[in-house]
Amino acid sequence: MAAIESTPEMAAAVYATMARNLAVVRRRLGRPLTLADKILLGHLDDPEHQELEPGKSYLLVRPDRVVFQDVL
Repeated sequence: MAAIESTPEMAAAVYATMARNLAVVRRRLGRPLTLADKILLGHLDDPEHQELEPGKSYLLVRPDRVVFQDVL
C-alpha cells in the first residue's frame, strides 16, 4: 500500500477547497449549513452544478485524506 504524505500545505489546500465548496452550496441553498451539511457537501466534486434535492440526489464527492496528527 502506498503511503500518502501529509503536509501542512496539503491540509491548507483541503481546507481552502472545502471553504470554496461550502460558499457555493450555502449560496445555492440560501440557508445556514448544519455540521453534517458541511462535512458532506464540503467534499462535492462540482458544487456549482450538483443536484441538491434531499432524498433524491446522488452526490458525486471527492473526499480527501487528512490525518491531523500527521500534519502537526
